[in-house]
Amino acid sequence: MSQHLLIDTDPGIDDALALMLALSSPEARIEAVTTVAGNVSVDLATVNARRILAVAAPSPMPPVARGAETPLKRGLVTAAHVHGQDGLGNLERFVEPDGRPRYPVPPDVLETRSAAEVILETADRWGSELTIVALGPLTNLAAAVALDARRLARVGRVVVMGGAIAVPGNVTPAAEFNFYVDPEAAAMVLEAGLPVELIPLDVTRRVVLAQATLTERLRRCPTRAARFVLDFTLHGFAFGDDREGGGIVLHDPLAVAVALDPSLVRFEPLSVEVECEGKLTRGLTLADRRGIASHRKRMPICRVALDVDPDRVLDLFLERLCPASA
Repeated sequence: MSQHLLIDTDPGIDDALALMLALSSPEARIEAVTTVAGNVSVDLATVNARRILAVAAPSPMPPVARGAETPLKRGLVTAAHVHGQDGLGNLERFVEPDGRPRYPVPPDVLETRSAAEVILETADRWGSELTIVALGPLTNLAAAVALDARRLARVGRVVVMGGAIAVPGNVTPAAEFNFYVDPEAAAMVLEAGLPVELIPLDVTRRVVLAQATLTERLRRCPTRAARFVLDFTLHGFAFGDDREGGGIVLHDPLAVAVALDPSLVRFEPLSVEVECEGKLTRGLTLADRRGIASHRKRMPICRVALDVDPDRVLDLFLERLCPASA
């Protein structure tokens, strides 16, 4: 039975890996891709989403809808130092022997609907069968909430990569990147009564892909998609080598993996609030984990992944990108 996915994304190297995982999973059907400003500008995110789809060549090809170009109330913060100036490891450096770009920008296919409209229309079409996987700042989902929260609440699951519950942030000591970029949107989505499953840094940091592991596996698959993955991850691995532990942390691929198989993580229902005003704590996710009577705390508003089986996640990821039998 197909799992119907809508992926909201800001590609981004790990977003691209997440999309490749979804596109390589036979049980997943991507109904739409919506783009948002985050790792890169929304224009680059939209080009990157189309590039990824052009390489993977799914049939049918899902629509790509351009979304928010700025956070709800703030200027945009990007992460080119992590992902390259184009968001995909500076793809312009890869050329064929005759000088042609290895990954040319695909022809533009105009999608006139906004990302928020596409999200709501896809929720109308699939209802509880739809899983929304949000890999970037939650600006588009917040816009959909503002348009019609009731329609959005029809979806079965909203898997959100974001937040840091009991671990430090990755952009400030307090905050994870997606929630830091647009904390107001994150707060709005968490308070909207949606079936949110939060995938925070607490679990994503435990799933690290080593370059040697990926290279050894993908060299068994002499496909354009495998070469694409090896090319765009070079920048990410170089960045990872400069940081403790090395490798690429599979933040966004873990969210897609959980969308496909929730048993990969252990969830805990929690009340989670997002700090929007703090000078030093912008984007902090505050979960009420006090050991007091439940009636003295806010009711849980989402399920939060607090434990993960990293080996199973990596096995799933590598098997989907390049089956062992290949």
